[in-house]
Amino acid sequence: MTFRIRAARASDLQPLYEMAKLTGGGFTNLPADRKSLTAKLDRASQAYANSEAGDPQNLKDELFVLVLEDSATGEVRGTCQIFTSVGRQWPFYSYRKATLTQHSKELNRTFRAEMLGLVTDLEGSSEVGGLFLHPSERAGGLGMLLARSRYLFIAMHRQRFAEKILAELRGAIDERGGSPFWDGVAGRFFGMSFQEADYFNAINGNQFIADLMPKHPIYIAMLPETARTAIGLPHPSGRAAMRMLEEEGFAYEGYVDIFDGGPTMTAKTDRVRSICEAQATKISQVRPAEGNGMVQALVATGRLADYRCTFARVAVTPDGLLIDPMAAAALKVSAGDMVWHVTR
Repeated sequence: MTFRIRAARASDLQPLYEMAKLTGGGFTNLPADRKSLTAKLDRASQAYANSEAGDPQNLKDELFVLVLEDSATGEVRGTCQIFTSVGRQWPFYSYRKATLTQHSKELNRTFRAEMLGLVTDLEGSSEVGGLFLHPSERAGGLGMLLARSRYLFIAMHRQRFAEKILAELRGAIDERGGSPFWDGVAGRFFGMSFQEADYFNAINGNQFIADLMPKHPIYIAMLPETARTAIGLPHPSGRAAMRMLEEEGFAYEGYVDIFDGGPTMTAKTDRVRSICEAQATKISQVRPAEGNGMVQALVATGRLADYRCTFARVAVTPDGLLIDPMAAAALKVSAGDMVWHVTR
């Protein structure tokens, strides 16, 4: 069985909706709402249809949706998203953790107070998000294929993306499906449960945050213990994703999600491992993966709506790239075609 990544189409609405119902909440980029998902697919269709190279100084607010497909059956089993430049339609809010140091000469004591400040520091960054893999497929490295296929897409369309890139990880969710962070911080100002606010944000955007969120810093020591411990803590299902991001060169710099307090990871786009190590090579031969120093890699081909990516066995030779037949068939490539690849 061979899986490949491809551009999402309008016909993928139903499988995306079925997967969205499995997320368990707190997954803003994949809401269980047909209208919202249809809007996402329409927006992605427009982005794929836009063949302009892009202006790095004035990036457009584009969304690319990718899906994981069984190349034999066409069944969709996962999805992920890439945003070219966040904060163009409405502000991109984050909390950032900071420390205020104060000293009392009379008491001869120094006090360090940790605070959360509402910021829009990350506006204009590109974002990778919306990654979801069907529970029955969480083996064989398919989560890695979904995650890293986004970086090859960026490398192949570099001018459409910003100099900085971010990834928001879902924060801690309790057994009721609520967020301890939301309950201790923003929920006090909105009169909404976490589920209500998260769903409203997914469907309508977060302008209501700008309207109602207090603009002054919040002293962490004044928050309930449950909210304090949730700051920067990823959901248990996101710990592996956090490790993968760190392996790619992302770091946690104190930014957290305004809804659930989950960590926001950031990196310089050109320093992300799967982007800076990606190579474009012409295929010299399609042959079985036996000997010849062949290694496992991610291989991608095609631009925009024709983008495809899969795991492959490859070897770089003076004449070009050797690739195994199953991967070549999944990618619909043959000798003489140009592909991008990065070691798995």
